[in-house]
Amino acid sequence: MTLTTTLNRAPAADPRGRGRSSMLRVVILLAGVLLVAVVASMLIGAKLVSPLDLWREGSVGQGILETRMPRTVIGLMVGAALALSGACLQGLTRNPLADPGLLGLNSGATFAMVLAVSVFGIGSLNAYLWFGFAGAAVAAVLVHTVASFGTGGATPAKLVLAGAAVAAGVTSWTTAVLLTDKATFDVIRLWQVGTIGGRGWDIVLTGLPFLAVGALLTLGGARTLDTLALGDDLARGLGRRTGIDRAVIGLGVVLLTGTATALCGPIGFVGLIVPHMVRVMVGSAYTRVLPLSAGFGAALTLLADVVGRVIWPPSEIQVGVMTAVVGVPVFVFFLRRGRMAGL
Repeated sequence: MTLTTTLNRAPAADPRGRGRSSMLRVVILLAGVLLVAVVASMLIGAKLVSPLDLWREGSVGQGILETRMPRTVIGLMVGAALALSGACLQGLTRNPLADPGLLGLNSGATFAMVLAVSVFGIGSLNAYLWFGFAGAAVAAVLVHTVASFGTGGATPAKLVLAGAAVAAGVTSWTTAVLLTDKATFDVIRLWQVGTIGGRGWDIVLTGLPFLAVGALLTLGGARTLDTLALGDDLARGLGRRTGIDRAVIGLGVVLLTGTATALCGPIGFVGLIVPHMVRVMVGSAYTRVLPLSAGFGAALTLLADVVGRVIWPPSEIQVGVMTAVVGVPVFVFFLRRGRMAGL
């Protein structure tokens, strides 16, 4: 009887095999979504173009290709950067509501670019890109410095509070400048709502090195984030130098968010929503969450841009508005179902 029961018992499922199967399905899904997003971005806009026209020499599609291709690449770059930095920030601060704006990076970049236009008279995107990047970096350093005061140093909770305070202060300064300088407001207003249109290959090449270094630093810190999730005391017991680890990953986040914001303006909800969607699909291991967040963030940003091109013809709604329109219902959906994945 015992032998029969033993023989008839189903073998235990291999959790590693099940995990690999789940990961494979998610990767296939991501590849399909990215393909749809890229094709839609190339074909859909104020003028619909067939795939054959895109490559036909001398056709209207050829000119559209030269315009939409850099826009598509920038959308992929910026979306990946924002989602990747959002996932890292949620791990560093152990706060599920963290996103790239949490530490005042978006606010710092915006204020620096407003000063570049208002004080120095800079009107070239290539030129004030550097101001935006520097502003994000200065804001991050300021937040960390403020959070370091008092006992315990820059704890996750103090970083959140310091980031909110710095962001509020810098935003008020930006508003004051724009209200008193109409010329600067006219230059910066489209950028302020987040847009990936009107960018060329020169902008892609300017931002790519910073985004590449930031991606290497953050993706390389995936296992470190898994260790930090156990708590700083246990992480130190396992031999991690938590201060240095946080600084390295934080530098990667600054590079990603600062460059993305300088390129396209503040684009919200990508860094907040995408990591939670990924955790629901593959769990909370950062070795999976980080690369998949980058991929789904790129796809979400590009699809939001495509929808913004056609939802209100002949005008376009900027991608920063569309990500909020898409992001809020998705966020509420996950909250109502209690599926905000734990960290």
